[in-house]
Amino acid sequence: MAVSVSLVFGVAAQAGGKKHKEQSISSTDVPVEVQKAAETEAKGGKIVRWEKEGADYEAVIDKNGKEWGFKFDANGKLLGRHDESKEKGEKY
Repeated sequence: MAVSVSLVFGVAAQAGGKKHKEQSISSTDVPVEVQKAAETEAKGGKIVRWEKEGADYEAVIDKNGKEWGFKFDANGKLLGRHDESKEKGEKY
């Protein structure tokens, strides 16, 4: 039985890793460390929304009329950034 359970979890983990799942969340659901890091990145811009991807958080920041996605771990460490306009229309 232990083998079959581990096989089921292994397949579920692999299937979950292939999908790009973003979930819109409220700023109240974002750890304080992440909010502070995002506010630092947003200097001169505005955080327009928050998303959660697995254990990571993404702040979508409008700077000079262009939206950027800043991805952070739960401790507020910046993991990367990308142009949100390139993400629109992608199929996951």
